[in-house]
Amino acid sequence: MEENQIISQPQTTPQASAHDDFDWSVDKRNVASYSQEKREQLEKVYEGTFKDVADSELLNGTIVGLTKTDAIVNIGFKSDGLISLNEFRDMSDVKIGDEVEVIVVEKEDRNGHLHLSRKLARAARSWQEIVEYYKTGEVITGTITSKTKGGLIVDVHGLETFLPGSQIDVKPVTDYDQYVGKTMDFKVVKINEQIRNAVVSHKALIESDIEQQRSVIIGQLEKGQVLEGIVKNVTDFGAFIDLGGVDGLLYITDISWGRVNHPNEVLENGQKLNVVVLDFDDEKKRISLGLKQLTPHPWDNLAEDINEGASVKGKIVNIEDYGAFLEIQPGIEGLIHVSEITWSSQPINAKEFFKMGDEYEAKIVTLDKEERKMSLSIKQLTEDPWESIEAKYPADSRHKGTVKNITPYGVFVELETGIGGMIHISDLSWIKRFNHPSEFTKVGEEIDVVVLSIDKENRKLALGHKQVEEDPWNTFETVFPIGSTHEGHVTRKDDKGATVQLQYGLEAFAPARHLRKEDGNSVELDETLPFVIIEFDRNDKRIMVSHSRVWEQAKADEKEAVKKAEKADAETTKKAVKNVQSKVEKPTLGDLGALAAIKDKLKKAEDGDN
Repeated sequence: MEENQIISQPQTTPQASAHDDFDWSVDKRNVASYSQEKREQLEKVYEGTFKDVADSELLNGTIVGLTKTDAIVNIGFKSDGLISLNEFRDMSDVKIGDEVEVIVVEKEDRNGHLHLSRKLARAARSWQEIVEYYKTGEVITGTITSKTKGGLIVDVHGLETFLPGSQIDVKPVTDYDQYVGKTMDFKVVKINEQIRNAVVSHKALIESDIEQQRSVIIGQLEKGQVLEGIVKNVTDFGAFIDLGGVDGLLYITDISWGRVNHPNEVLENGQKLNVVVLDFDDEKKRISLGLKQLTPHPWDNLAEDINEGASVKGKIVNIEDYGAFLEIQPGIEGLIHVSEITWSSQPINAKEFFKMGDEYEAKIVTLDKEERKMSLSIKQLTEDPWESIEAKYPADSRHKGTVKNITPYGVFVELETGIGGMIHISDLSWIKRFNHPSEFTKVGEEIDVVVLSIDKENRKLALGHKQVEEDPWNTFETVFPIGSTHEGHVTRKDDKGATVQLQYGLEAFAPARHLRKEDGNSVELDETLPFVIIEFDRNDKRIMVSHSRVWEQAKADEKEAVKKAEKADAETTKKAVKNVQSKVEKPTLGDLGALAAIKDKLKKAEDGDN
């Protein structure tokens, strides 16, 4: 409101002063001023003497002045810029006239000053160099300044880059602190333009050097060449040998002529040894090495005492289904076939009989030095027991044996090593019938047997267990005659009938139709009831029984008893009539009536009999 009032006041004519006639365009030297046109022309010429700069532009400048805190830098612009001396800490002696590279942060800051930075210039220049190094693969030098998560920070020309732990060395590194402060060569392996982030690697340079050494070494290799190496790494399948800048693989089968279960049994890291070059691949840079090839093959220097018929000792080094391999010397093995383990004809599982590392003595059966093959036998170290089988195990002789195997049809019993026979399931018991021999015995149990027959040619014995006792069926025939009744316990039942346990452990069979009770129900499992013997077969060892016959027979016997009583009563009446007739010559009417009553009674008795 006040302002409007001032503006609205009427203007007055200025009051004349003492210098109103002074010409300000004339300087003290009384030189005439430039015209407007001339002034504009001169200003253009003046402006052309300065550089046209842009923000973030890299320029070279000269230090034209120094203060306690800043350096005054001239970049050819219309004004000089100030840069804090903190940005010159890497320069030991900063003086006027030094040329430095700077970057224009702002042509004019809030104070109207030209804002320059040497630090940002160095970072920008470093990033340009790093990008170029990344493209060309050129080696750069940097200083490791600190440790960070997963690796190290490397200063490359003022720019921080990341060195992953896996890229420090070809060997795993766990202690990162030992590298802090070190200046090393690196290779830029990854960059991110957006965030100006770079990843460097020292390992890549080492691998590059190794690759060059590898190419030189491989170029000089020859098959059969013997080299000295150091065991670098032992694995399950072999070992890597350092040949002086290049690695070769010593495979497990080329370590020794003998069996090696694991390379660490023979080799250890850091061990020096001579190896022979077996093969190499220039393209794949692979070198195959051998150790056993430095010594002759054991088969080529076979001892004279190793021949057919000789006894040798060794340890089991491999087990297969068909037998086991016995190593009698490193690199010299023989096969013990399953058929040469024991004199027994019973099949033997080699994997159950042998154990790795077990020592055995064996006889050399065959020997082929050219094919480097040998067959061995354990059983031939002892006399064949089957040669004198009849004398030691004659027919009908009684022995004790051990149950070795059970099959659905019988039990294999071993009497001694190499001698055994089969007990058929039907020869286990006189009185019981087994669905499976395992119901009678178990593997490992001792059992009494009788030799039933000898098959010397096929090395088989027929054995029996029930024959150890006399056949009880001769006695059973008198104890369980047909028609006799005995108490029985039902042990099994199915649709066909039931198995009934009688006294003395004897088993009988009751057909389903003979299991009917008097009340119409059927005999159930685990019931104990009377049974009648309806069939006894001594030859087939079979007894058939019936529970139905028990109560059916009782009814039949009761009916028969009634008939017999009536018949006896009739006979008595007949005798009484005859006595009366013999005493009375002339019957009276009363006698005739009595006789008629007796005749009726006799007739009824006769009718009842019919």
